[in-house]
Amino acid sequence: MPAPKPEVLDFLLHRRSRPAKTLGLPVPSPDQLQPILTAALRTPDHGKLEPWRLIVLARGAMGRLVRLAETRADALGLDDERRAKGRSQFEASHLAVVVVASPKPSDKVPAIEQTLSAGAACLGLLNAAEAAGWGANWLTGWPAHDRAFLREGLGLEDHEFVAGIVHIGTETIAPPDRPRPDVASLVKWVSE
Repeated sequence: MPAPKPEVLDFLLHRRSRPAKTLGLPVPSPDQLQPILTAALRTPDHGKLEPWRLIVLARGAMGRLVRLAETRADALGLDDERRAKGRSQFEASHLAVVVVASPKPSDKVPAIEQTLSAGAACLGLLNAAEAAGWGANWLTGWPAHDRAFLREGLGLEDHEFVAGIVHIGTETIAPPDRPRPDVASLVKWVSE
């Protein structure tokens, strides 16, 4: 018989992201963040390729990214709403971890499996932060898909992309729960 861990299952059944704009100070110190980062990278990784890496954005980096989002919004001709969305996550954040998908050449492990591994690292990071008592939110937004922003702002190589930006901080308000997926309508059981 397996050894159940009901507290872990209960955590997963009640896990809830916190809106990034509601995350305040304090944020995890580097020492507090280390086990969260370690847990995030214990993700499924077929072939042990480590097709991801992390960039920790401290508050000091946020102003530079806000300015770059403004510059890129101008260059792309974005409207005021998209411009505001592009800058807001950096403007309001005190700490974020960028999960960079960094696929490796492999004859055995398709690129899609490596991408899914990076996505799993995002969820691992989100869950680890929340399990450690912090509020967390996984975002992307248009800057995460703009090559010039990625190159200049985050130093990404041409083959890399952002799988997610996980903002971490202290929950300032408890958000209401949202409707959850209907398991019965989304699961198909196959017995033969």
